[in-house]
Formats: sequence, C-alpha cells, structure tokens
Amino acid sequence: MNPRINAVVARDVDRAMAEARAVDAARARGERLGPLAGLPTTVKDIFDIAGLPASAGTRSLLGRVSQEAAAVASVRAAGAIVWGHTNVPVGSSDWQAFNPLYGVTRNPWDPARTPGGSSGGSAAALAAGFTALEIGADISGSLRIPAAFCGVASHRPSWGLISQRGLVPPADSEADVDLLVVGPMARSVRDLQLLLSVLADIPAEPAVTPRDLRIGVWLDEPSFPLDPAVRAVIASLAESLRKDGATVETIASPLPAREMMAAYMTLLLAVLGGYLPPVARALFKPLRGPARLAAALGAGPLSWAHGVLGYTARPAERSAAGEARARLQAAMAGVFDRFDILLAPVFPTAAFAHDHGPLLPARRMTASDGRRLGYLEGFDWIALATLCDLPATVIPSGLTAEGLPVGVQIIGPPGADAATLAAAAALEPGAGGYRSPFR
Repeated sequence: MNPRINAVVARDVDRAMAEARAVDAARARGERLGPLAGLPTTVKDIFDIAGLPASAGTRSLLGRVSQEAAAVASVRAAGAIVWGHTNVPVGSSDWQAFNPLYGVTRNPWDPARTPGGSSGGSAAALAAGFTALEIGADISGSLRIPAAFCGVASHRPSWGLISQRGLVPPADSEADVDLLVVGPMARSVRDLQLLLSVLADIPAEPAVTPRDLRIGVWLDEPSFPLDPAVRAVIASLAESLRKDGATVETIASPLPAREMMAAYMTLLLAVLGGYLPPVARALFKPLRGPARLAAALGAGPLSWAHGVLGYTARPAERSAAGEARARLQAAMAGVFDRFDILLAPVFPTAAFAHDHGPLLPARRMTASDGRRLGYLEGFDWIALATLCDLPATVIPSGLTAEGLPVGVQIIGPPGADAATLAAAAALEPGAGGYRSPFR
C-alpha cells in the first residue's frame, strides 16, 4: 500500500525490528517500560534521526552526519520505535507533499488529491495505518492542514513548548524560529495527549464534557473564502454540541482580518526570506519601490506587493509587525473571557487535486460549488493561532458529500495546551473521530 500512497519515504527497518524485539523481551521479563514502549512512530522528513539524516525534500542534505533531533530523542527514550521519515515538499514550503527526491504523496481518501502539507506524508501515513504516532511542525498550517485533509488529529502547541533542535535545514542560530512549532499528530486526541506528555512537560488537565464548555464558532469572515461543503460539516458539529449541552455562539471575526493577515504575512515571509539564497533576495530588492506604492494603493496581505515587502522586510518593518501582533494578542484576551475555545475551519476547502505548477500564486483550487479559489487563500484560517501563539487542536469533524474528511480547529487561550486538548477530547465523540479511508 505504501508505494501507492508514498507516505513513508526513508526507512530504518532493521534497527526498528531489533528495537521492537528488545521491547518484547523486556516486557516478558516484567521490566518497567516507557509510556510509548513498542509503538511504531515516524517523523516528518525535517527531523534528523541518528544515522538517517532528514532531507527536507532535497538530495543535498542527505550526505550529512545526522545528530538526532530533540523531539526524536524524547520519543525514543520513552520506548517508541522510530522507523522512518514521512514525505514533505521541498523545504517544507507547500500545502502539498512532493519533491524531486521522493516524488508525490497521495491522499489515502482519494489518490488524485493531496494529503496536504507540509506534514503531508505524516498525515497520510497515520490515516492509512502505517504508523501509530507522528511528529510534525507548523508555521503556516503544516500540522493542521494535513490532519484536516486526511481525517486525523494534530496539535499546534504554544511556541517554544517543544524544542526545535535538530530541524532541517538548520537555522542560523540556536534560537527557536519565530512562529514555528513542533507538534504531535495521531489518530485520536488521547494519543495526541500521550505523545505531547512525552514531548513537553505540561500538567495534566481534568477531563471535561461538552456541557462544561463555552464555544465560539467562527465560520464567517467576508474576506476569507470557505467552501459551503466544509462550512456545512462544521456547522453541523456545532449544532450537535449545542444539543449535547455546550454553550455555543456563532461569532464574527475575533480580530480585524486585514490587520491580522498583514502582520502574519510580514512576519512569516521575513522568517522564510531568511532562508532564501542571496541571489534570490537580490532579485526582490528592485521591486520594493513598486511594491510600496502598490501596498499604499490598497494591495492586500496576499498580494505580490506584500510578498516582496515581507521577503525583504527591514528591522523597522518587522518591529511594526511585531507591535501589531502584540496588540492583536492582547485583543484576544477579551475573546477568551467569553469563550473557553473557538471552533474554526482549517482550510477553505477539503483536500484538493494535485497541482504542482511552479508558481504558487498562479495555482487554483476548486470548491464544491465550482468557485475557483486562489492558492494563497489557504493562509487565511490558520493565521489566527499562529500569529497570536494560541494552541490549536485539529480533529476530524465529518465528511463532505464527496466523502472527503473535514477537520476543525479547536483554538484555546494562550498557553492552555492541556485545556485545549481536554476540550478536543470532549468534542471528539460527537465529531465522529478517526475512520479508516479504506472502509
């Protein structure tokens, strides 16, 4: 099955089998074992495994002597059997998972569609049953979008909760990359909680029920497109939660959308611009003048003009975006005075057809009502949690009429990772949970 899905692209099966036999022998001797003992685990192909360097979809990175990433070392110490890397786009910079080194990963629900990205191989491997647990990373939806597309669960943790050490390509310094987080993926919230307990030292949170929760449902933002098929699934979940006793209120945008997206895209592109080769950065510089004019005339946060200004952001521009982020983070405190969690879409559509066109802004996605949506509009719904550093859990919330999974973001207050996961566990039974794509 894996050759058809192409999710797990580099393997260390001999060592994995030896470790599994050692776990079986230790269990037979009655030894005390770690919380993940014997569980097959794969990791996104941006985490170095000892003896199995990560590629980030680029052949040139494979010749390195790999030191095990911190997250990988944590799960191995807890007894997990780490047996392979899962596929990513080149540089983990796409909502699809394909590269010249390992090829295309396909969605187990429909091989003609993407599993999402950049943790696309991770989500596909979980959905297809190839692995029990996965470790991914997220700066622009890379944990959340694949989980939504493949019908599995993921958690975008608070920034800095899990070490980034050992990610590839390596950063220029030991400091954690702004906006980027490492996080768990699994088929259930219970497994997310288990994996997160190994990856991070956070206190346990008491279980809750839907009756304990005040839920804000954010489905409408005039500048954010949303496929009616996706909206219908999440709206149905919200209604079922209301019947289960939750306090459910439909809300407008929790923050001014244009201000939020402008700050997010500036900070995101400034981070990504740091990875551009000098030749590429030099190409953007002559465009700054026209870009500033276009921005002054109203070019939006997803425009070419904002892209140029983000990639070439100067210290003062990054500082201004950071100040805007701080104002918006403060504004979210009022939202979480009213609600324990927010429910929101993950992506404008369900999993879309493969499109490997060279220019991301030129790609299009087709909604169920026939509308053609811009590829970059995929940034919209994931921006809130990333920009404001809010924990966000994704769980399957149902299927479209075409039989494609729809995920929902469960967004919690700053630092409330355990509480957000507890809320997700309360919502999961009503949402339906994981189902196999092969039934």
